[in-house]
Amino acid sequence: MPTLAVLRDDLFTNLARTYTDKEFDELCFEFGVELDEITSEREEALKSAGTTKISKKQLKTYSPAVIYKIDVPANRYDLLCIEGLGRAIKVFLGDVAAPVFEVVQNVDRGMEVMTVRKENVDGVRPFVVCGILRDVTFTPDRYKSFIELQDQLHRNLCRQRTLVAIGTHDLDAVEGPFVYDARPGGDISFVPLTHGGEKEMEFKATDLLDVYETDPNYKHLKPFVPIIKDSPVYPVVLDSKGTVLSLPPIINGDKSKITLKTTNVFIECTATDLTKANIVLDTMITMFSEYAKQPFTVEPVQVNYTTNDGTIVESQITPKMSTRHEAAGVAFINSLIGIDITAEHMVELCNKIQLGPATILPSTNDNDEGPMLQVTVPPTRSDILHAVDIAEDIGIAFGYNNIIRKTPTTTSVGAEQPIATLTDLLRHEISAAGYTEVLTHGLSSLADNFTNLRRVIPPHGEMAVALSNPANVEYQVVRTTLLPGLLKTLQHNRSASFAGAGFKLFEISDVVTVDREWEVEGTVVGARNWRRLCGVYAGQTSGFEIIHGLVDRVMTLLEVRPEEAYSGNSANVLEEKYRVSREGWFYTIKELVAAADGCGSSSNRREEEAKTYFPKRAAEILLTRPGVEGKTSIGTFGILHPEVLKNFDIQYPSSCLEMDLECLL
Repeated sequence: MPTLAVLRDDLFTNLARTYTDKEFDELCFEFGVELDEITSEREEALKSAGTTKISKKQLKTYSPAVIYKIDVPANRYDLLCIEGLGRAIKVFLGDVAAPVFEVVQNVDRGMEVMTVRKENVDGVRPFVVCGILRDVTFTPDRYKSFIELQDQLHRNLCRQRTLVAIGTHDLDAVEGPFVYDARPGGDISFVPLTHGGEKEMEFKATDLLDVYETDPNYKHLKPFVPIIKDSPVYPVVLDSKGTVLSLPPIINGDKSKITLKTTNVFIECTATDLTKANIVLDTMITMFSEYAKQPFTVEPVQVNYTTNDGTIVESQITPKMSTRHEAAGVAFINSLIGIDITAEHMVELCNKIQLGPATILPSTNDNDEGPMLQVTVPPTRSDILHAVDIAEDIGIAFGYNNIIRKTPTTTSVGAEQPIATLTDLLRHEISAAGYTEVLTHGLSSLADNFTNLRRVIPPHGEMAVALSNPANVEYQVVRTTLLPGLLKTLQHNRSASFAGAGFKLFEISDVVTVDREWEVEGTVVGARNWRRLCGVYAGQTSGFEIIHGLVDRVMTLLEVRPEEAYSGNSANVLEEKYRVSREGWFYTIKELVAAADGCGSSSNRREEEAKTYFPKRAAEILLTRPGVEGKTSIGTFGILHPEVLKNFDIQYPSSCLEMDLECLL
């Protein structure tokens, strides 16, 4: 979920209300967002410094003003700035009516035109949409929010600018009509947007990308360079005099930069996805049009797609600012939420969630399912796609706390799955052994899942289930191991003290591996879930024997007896310890050795996992079961390799255990 950080005082000023922290937390719950953290710039500085001391003089430079960090749903792009959040809450509370957005053309001035050289841009970023905010008044806070909303959209909906790149310009500093073209990098020369008062310099586009790729001062722009770096032509937006407004998706030109004195704002969004480009433009316009002299209005731009000889092949007027209608059955809404309210009541609730005006339509189908609720979806609510979205918002407006608990009308007998019963019992016992349970994300990057563990990334489709269109680099594959999640937990808590007992963490959850023959209810799904236990101990006294003790403790709890050859001299005390054990079940430990070639070509995945551990300090757990021939490898444990610790920025020795649980049922 995206997180919006706002100053508490600014938000309360926007709302024209004040709350205690607890009251605002409750309001967020009612509205459908979450107050994740209450902090300040000073607290954040102390937290990021960790064990590094900050002088009192330096600490005074950080503001003590309270900051609310609010988690908003990933599809609510209208809540990613204080303007949108404040407006939505005020409408929800009934303080103001939802605004009506208008596209207004000045007849005397004429419509600005953006000409797109379609044949040139089709290979890089084929679409562009534009709009103009007239007579806008910026203050430092409004300007900061304007820039931050662009950054939020770039990170989320725009997928790090790969789908959409936003360019905002001072319209009075340039002159239309505008041109969107794609040219060789050597043919594009301009002064890029300066940073921090740097000297203005003109660059060719190819040279500029080299600077951004290598100069550490521009590390914030480096991730975007590969988007167009290898393209034979670079997209470019120019005015009628050939002035470069932007080199999307990298940077804007300096001449058209937005300042506090800017009153007329020209917004262009170049894109590989036209639908998302329209959503991004509508979001920017609707959020900041309230600061225009005529609030909630926007001036359109005519976008002409032409051939290189100037023939217009397609023409559009943007922004769309489309208001549409969606419908859902009243009975469907009531049944989905678990309430029983009238259609008239739903019409009133729609005004609280910016889906008004709503109307009641008679049933139009043969099944006579009752009346339909038709809502009006404004350009701010691109998240409304289906009847269930309408039902969800009606539920929010009605109030979750107002839903009466009811006993289900269906009769059934339910019970936990055996694996769930086992893992719940294990969680309690491992916690009693001094380990703290964590819950980490089910998706991972390829680097964290393989490379940072010193494991070779397998060929596509052989080991990990990959996402075809990941939101960002952190969510490329479904995890095949629980270890990275625990190591990243340690990484994010490195500012805490590891002295004394250090940190003992564990997680019992699922991983997913590719299995071409695995079936679910007769259907081959191609992948399989595995329930695993993973434990990590990091600290000054972390050693092999500690994590080894966790292995023996888990096996004791599961009534699996060690093989006599493994138990060795301890056999004389085993009778008492294992007075209750499963007949024919035994486990043993053997040294884990990495594949000889070190390249991961071995068919034994345990040999690949061995590279995660320190040599000669890793072991494999082997299980003997009745009716199963031979020994089954169910997990590994040992001391983590220093390179693994370095990759996750962990400063102390660490040992870990990871084992499958389903085969122990």
